[in-house]
Amino acid sequence: MTMFPLADMPCANVRGVLTDIDDTLTTDGRLTAEAYAALQRLHDAGLLVIPITGRPAGWCDHIARMWPVAGVVGENGALWMRHDHAHRRLERRFVVDEATMAANRARLAAIGERILREVPGCALASDQAYRVADLAIDFCEDVAPLERIDVDRIVALMEEEGMTAKVSSIHVNGWFGRYDKLSMTRTFLRDAFAIDLDAGKDAFVFAGDSPNDAPMFAFFPRSVGVANVRAQIDRIATPPAFVTDAAGGAGFAELARHLLG
Repeated sequence: MTMFPLADMPCANVRGVLTDIDDTLTTDGRLTAEAYAALQRLHDAGLLVIPITGRPAGWCDHIARMWPVAGVVGENGALWMRHDHAHRRLERRFVVDEATMAANRARLAAIGERILREVPGCALASDQAYRVADLAIDFCEDVAPLERIDVDRIVALMEEEGMTAKVSSIHVNGWFGRYDKLSMTRTFLRDAFAIDLDAGKDAFVFAGDSPNDAPMFAFFPRSVGVANVRAQIDRIATPPAFVTDAAGGAGFAELARHLLG
């Protein structure tokens, strides 16, 4: 499938911008001033700006409260959070109840120990302590980059344990259940804004860069990959429809300029 230049993407009737964080908003692991300012401009223009990320619940609490966003979907679809600024209240929803998450965390810890033993060089993600529903194995964020065969081995071990496993640009994330970024995005927009995403997907743009964004790329007609998506394009069954010239946060800022004219 061909990815078209971002300039070819129509900008009319956009209601919201959904975006991955790592290597889509960030550049070399940092949230740049340029990318954050792009978030602010989109928010100030009245668009629903919603990060859709594999990052943990602990980060999502901060993002929902502090960033210029309408809410956030975290842990690859395990939860959503939204801060009601008028009532000074954080609203949250999880895909399963606390008792189930607590029981699953014990299983995730044991699986994590197995993966660390069997795949030398990988590590638990530094943000694992802030997660409620998934296991994140670092293969290049804070460790020397692993070979693809090692990343594939992590995926295979997770799947052998009955988990859903997805590869991001920095981690392999695994969890119990069949939810994903798209399923919780549907739930969040319905719960928080009474939006039927299946009927209204044409009004949203999604930006991402890696294989765990595949459900979003496949669903949204206006799906955008920042330029570094090309590095993992062979792992993505349905590539984004459009691609930016710039990578990472600069690519996201390019998208914001395109949308806002």
